[in-house]
Amino acid sequence: MNKKTWFFGVLCATSLLGYSQQQTDSTKVERLEEVVITDSRFELNREQSGKVITRITRQDIENLKGQSVAEIINNTVGIEINGVKSNAGQNLSYYVRGGRNRQVLVLIDGIALTDPSQIANDYDLRLLNVNQVESIEVLKGASSTLYGSGAATAVININLKESAKKPFEVSLRSIIGTNQSQDNDNYAIKNFNNAVTFNGTLNKFSYLASFGNQFTNGLSAVENGEEPDAFNSYNGLLKLGYNFSDAFIFKAYGSFDKFKADFDDGFLFQDADNQSISEQFRIGISPEFKYNNGSITLNAVYNDVIRTIESSFPSKFYANSFVADLFNKYNFSETFYTVVGLNAQQNEMESFVIPFGSNELEQSINPDEATFTIVDPYLNMVYISEFGLNVNAGLRLNNHSEYGSHVVYNINPSYRKDFNFGYLKLLASYSTAYITPSLYQLFEPAYGNKELQPEENATIEGGLEVSFGDKAIVSVVYFNRKETNFIDFIDLGNFVYQYKNVEDEFTASGLEFTANYNITKALSLNANVTYTKVPEDLDLRIPELKINGQLNYRLGKATLFSLAYQYNDDRNDMVYNSMTFENDTVVLESYNLLDFYVSHSILDNKLTIFANLDNVFNEDYQELYGYSTLGRNISLGLNLTL
Repeated sequence: MNKKTWFFGVLCATSLLGYSQQQTDSTKVERLEEVVITDSRFELNREQSGKVITRITRQDIENLKGQSVAEIINNTVGIEINGVKSNAGQNLSYYVRGGRNRQVLVLIDGIALTDPSQIANDYDLRLLNVNQVESIEVLKGASSTLYGSGAATAVININLKESAKKPFEVSLRSIIGTNQSQDNDNYAIKNFNNAVTFNGTLNKFSYLASFGNQFTNGLSAVENGEEPDAFNSYNGLLKLGYNFSDAFIFKAYGSFDKFKADFDDGFLFQDADNQSISEQFRIGISPEFKYNNGSITLNAVYNDVIRTIESSFPSKFYANSFVADLFNKYNFSETFYTVVGLNAQQNEMESFVIPFGSNELEQSINPDEATFTIVDPYLNMVYISEFGLNVNAGLRLNNHSEYGSHVVYNINPSYRKDFNFGYLKLLASYSTAYITPSLYQLFEPAYGNKELQPEENATIEGGLEVSFGDKAIVSVVYFNRKETNFIDFIDLGNFVYQYKNVEDEFTASGLEFTANYNITKALSLNANVTYTKVPEDLDLRIPELKINGQLNYRLGKATLFSLAYQYNDDRNDMVYNSMTFENDTVVLESYNLLDFYVSHSILDNKLTIFANLDNVFNEDYQELYGYSTLGRNISLGLNLTL
């Protein structure tokens, strides 16, 4: 515990040096003047927002070349994505404020995406190619008012790249690297990642076409495995746009994403020739009509997912969803903004398994039964006063075909006081969320329960943010989240399991601290600390304390050096005991990771070469009990833009 306290104190002391540090240069930090959208759907300056939103810019992503979307998000305060440090095909678990996957909502270009065939109805971030991502915003807390069911602990809004302003631009990226555990030191090239993007603007027409591929091998999924388990993904994206006038813009897009992931026997923790295949097809339109003081936007997406499990227990899943979000944004004045919208969704799934005594796949979930629709009208208002008071408030009526109507709401006041050194912002919020059971939890023949009731969440937040002009920004937020009707996988005895609502109420609470500090013109520090307190029934793989730190040094305009540090506290995990036929609790020990990154731009910034050295000290640790983790690994890459 002394080590935790010492490191936390060092981070706080270093970050708060901004109080006494003289501002000797005029370098501006983009992060301190950033515009945030996710908490209100309006482009508001950070100091006008009543939330502490993490915005990962295009430049941030460029400085993290070689990392996946999930790895980048995992460095965010309050976020723990379990599985990013294991075999590339490892399933991902999202833990935010004591919650699980079903309580985290992923948006792509502002549209909610889910996989109705998943147990948690969650979106799999392994389907995304980071080379197609422009920026990411992470909003924590209950956000069902703006984004509907599932937005209980966090909203991750991923914005894909837009077309270049010039007629033609091509970008190529290629990365090769090792992929080995702590016990392997041969440094064989086993990781290949390539992407190409063509884009541009011709008068009123814009286009972007992108293709990416990753092949990773060399690391077994389970710790005791001898055979490597490969991961192979393909991604294609096409975006088209046409400006009919200054008032009317039409955009359309389509994407194809597929990955194949080898995996092992997770019960006996031994090699097995298993494979998981996921395919996603997505098409959408996004027309926008602007008028005096306002705009009307329609975001409509059709998403189709096919998942195949090839193992001793083979299965196949088909799922599709249609989401349409029509909303009107109107500015009554420079201080009062409103959003009125209507969101409609339809989801359905079908599954096939091999029943006992049979040799062929047979339908287990019928899509005629496993379907639901949601139609939600919603209203959100933002008031920005001239004397520092800002209020963000909203209301949503959730109309679910299985559960009827349910109201969620939020109120988020904040107050900003300007000083000579910058500003001080106090913030508070109370928000509710509504999480309906997934189709799998309702209709799976063996484990499903049609009597399940939706989960409900209520989150209280309070905190402050201090800005020291263009020098530093520090924030701390306290959260308290109450959860009722929690859905759990219950052992009913005699080897019978079922999804059921738990009668007990659960409360998760904690603190989230962030600091971004420009020490000099060339040297900057970004750090965050998350403390999470959850009851024993919810603490699976959730670290009580997690620390991220990144020190960046820019040598001239062309060269960047970066050191990234992460500390994860002790965590509890569960392992099945084949002797007692019960799950045993095991403790995964804390660990420290240090990564090094360097990049150098040449040819007038058209060509960038870069290198990563991950897990510099070859730390031996466990992310999941019995599964492999990445040891010291090296990657080299280049990015060419013409």
